[in-house]
Amino acid sequence: MANTTSQSYSFDQDFSIDEIIADAYERLGLVGTAGHQLRTARRSLNILFQEWGNRGIHFWEVGNTNINLVVGSSTNVDATAEGSGIYTFYRNSSDVPGGGEPPQATTVPTANIYGITDILNVSYRQNYNTTSQSDTGLTKVARDSYAATANKASLGTPSQFWVQRFIDKVTITIYPMPNSTAASNFLSVYYVKRIQDAGAYTNASDAPYRFVPCMISGLSYYLSMKFAPQRTQEMKLLYEDELARALSEDGSASSTYITPKTYYPNI
Repeated sequence: MANTTSQSYSFDQDFSIDEIIADAYERLGLVGTAGHQLRTARRSLNILFQEWGNRGIHFWEVGNTNINLVVGSSTNVDATAEGSGIYTFYRNSSDVPGGGEPPQATTVPTANIYGITDILNVSYRQNYNTTSQSDTGLTKVARDSYAATANKASLGTPSQFWVQRFIDKVTITIYPMPNSTAASNFLSVYYVKRIQDAGAYTNASDAPYRFVPCMISGLSYYLSMKFAPQRTQEMKLLYEDELARALSEDGSASSTYITPKTYYPNI
């Protein structure tokens, strides 16, 4: 007879911020937290999420969208940002300028994607949403390469892109700027977003179940610096160990092929 089990897989979905904080404090031997301790723990949790942004790409935050191309302005390259081949993704809606220039990039099928921290891949997409759809990859270039481009106002089919990462936005600059034919198509963009803020205490965290253990141990480590400094080194070792395991499991593995080297002596 099979074991009687819950048939449920939603622990991380129901694991709220206040429970995360309570568990982190319990690891330090602190039970029955007061209002200030809740606020400082939520602040530390948000700082922890920012620190994770320096640990590489988190694959659950990777997404894909299509940018509507705007025909480039060959007569006045500074006419508009998008007319100059620059497409902008803001941190949140309040960062969009009052005059709307530069605007938030228009995307399909999802509109107003905020919180993007980097652009991974870009393709020029023709015949979008048809059976003859085709993609051509664009080359990601550095600032020096783009700066060395002779005529940044030239029109054609985009073949290169350059990414700038600011405090409140991320921009994609493409070259050449779209001509009237290219502007009828799209850019397919793979991006990575920031981890969302903790927010209300009743919220769940913006992290998959694999990262729940290191999230708790990481918060305990941060809180130990405030409330139990004698245990900080212990908490740090546990946090780094659990985070390393979670990062190694994150992502999607691909096939590996090993071909032995052929050696022909005396030839």
